[in-house]
Amino acid sequence: CSRCNLLLSPQVGHTQRVELVPGRAHAVRTLSLKPLLFEIPDFLTEEECKLIVHLAKLKGLQKSQILPTEDYEEAMEMIEISQMDIFNLLDHNQDGQLQLKEVLTHTRLGNGRWMTPENIREMYTAVKADPDGNGVLSLEEFKQLNIRDFHKYMGSQKVKMSDLVRNSQHTWLYQGEGAHQVMRAIRQRVMRLTRLPPEIVEHSEPLQVVRYDQGGHYHAHMDSGPVFPETACSHTKLVANESAPFETSCRYVTVLFYLNNVTGGGETVFPIADNRTYEEMSLIQNDIDLRDTRKNCDKGNLRVKPQQGTAVFWYNYLSDGEGWVGELDDFALHGGCLVTQGTKWIANNWINVDPNRRRQQQFQQEMERFAGSEADMAQPWELESSRRPGRVRDWCDKWWAAALCVHRGPCVTVLTLQS
Repeated sequence: CSRCNLLLSPQVGHTQRVELVPGRAHAVRTLSLKPLLFEIPDFLTEEECKLIVHLAKLKGLQKSQILPTEDYEEAMEMIEISQMDIFNLLDHNQDGQLQLKEVLTHTRLGNGRWMTPENIREMYTAVKADPDGNGVLSLEEFKQLNIRDFHKYMGSQKVKMSDLVRNSQHTWLYQGEGAHQVMRAIRQRVMRLTRLPPEIVEHSEPLQVVRYDQGGHYHAHMDSGPVFPETACSHTKLVANESAPFETSCRYVTVLFYLNNVTGGGETVFPIADNRTYEEMSLIQNDIDLRDTRKNCDKGNLRVKPQQGTAVFWYNYLSDGEGWVGELDDFALHGGCLVTQGTKWIANNWINVDPNRRRQQQFQQEMERFAGSEADMAQPWELESSRRPGRVRDWCDKWWAAALCVHRGPCVTVLTLQS
């Protein structure tokens, strides 16, 4: 992956002119080096932005995250993990005590509700978990607890959309052969911007369009996740036929487009961009959670204001030093700040690459083989038509529906990253 080609400048603030549309140069400005992040004003025209919004409305949007179901408690009890294992999982610094911020980093593994320090204290009081009220649970105190009491408490809480990790609506728009000419043009523009091989970009996810109404937000998160031996990439797992208990979306590059000017709020925040170091526990200090985009966006290191037509793109992974995808870049943590007035429309193009080069190559070969076999079976009029053969389009939609369904199931917050 030609990440080195995109290292346009060794310093923040540098602007370089790049021809992304024939005969027209765009300004590409470096916003940060950790993560490697760029901004491109006027990447989309006003007409293109309006068209994308129009197509999304025609397609129909769905809630990006649903409210917890009543069977949450039963689902949690099905997870086979001992109480001691839970304590060790939460005890980040392994000091034999659970501090509030250690618990906060994992509470979203439950029903998708965004927990604050106040919420944790309320839960402790309700289940009598912290007798001395110091906000810290010792190993002995934790052993006295009935974990089911926590599950019952979480299941009994009435949750509003504003309480969830994400409050938005979204849909997916097809960009492959036969798609609307503007959708195809945008994909071609993304290829020129990222300088990645066309076959990688073409076989990545469709365009995601997202609407945040007033009060909408998305707390700080990673678009992708680390790939360990027990983890598989959603897109290549279908071809590699390898079993793995966990899946992630392996989004090497994120290209985010702002489709309108937002009246109030709605910035994209990178809480720790260009920090000297990264430490997960330092994200929560003195009850201030830098990941909380409803309360603390103003404390993030970098905020990008929505401007219609502007694109920002960044790498979610580091290089492995040999021209391929390496480790996850923790500095790519980002979120959508609270929309205080009006509506915010954005779109995302994610470029999917498996850090396992063999699996990615196998995936590409299978996609090309299938596309070739479908082309051979197509009638001449189908090849000349402006529409791609329906069976190929349907297959591609089903392919990505299967790959993305892990983000919509009831156990999404237990097993996978949300998208």
